[in-house]
Amino acid sequence: MTDHVAKYARGRSPAAFRTILSLVIIASGLSLRRYGFGLGMPGFIVKYGGSILWAAMVFFLVALVLPWLARVQIATIAAVIAVAVELFRLIHTPWLDAFRLTLTGALLLGRIFSPWDILAYGFGILLGVVLDRSHSDAHEL
Repeated sequence: MTDHVAKYARGRSPAAFRTILSLVIIASGLSLRRYGFGLGMPGFIVKYGGSILWAAMVFFLVALVLPWLARVQIATIAAVIAVAVELFRLIHTPWLDAFRLTLTGALLLGRIFSPWDILAYGFGILLGVVLDRSHSDAHEL
């Protein structure tokens, strides 16, 4: 997170911080997927960086919807969602595969199952936990 975003979000409520960070993560993920290769980034960074950011976004969206839960509960729900979405890629029907070929389908569901994505999701959720905790620690000072 850039210093400018961190300074802006630091004094905000948890919900405002989570919303701001979700939007920053979404913009970063879309930018990485759209411009990463054009900027000469390795495919590994573009592919798994996007997966890490997607999972961090899932963490923050769950945190926004269920703010009364503890971080470990939020992380668990985010992990279940991420793994379920990945496993859902093993299901193939003509209409589902057609949806996956669209930009929206690719961003929401992905196209091809990869166990490596599940590992990347774990890193993304951990990133979400760390960022969320650092904000609450700074907010309590």
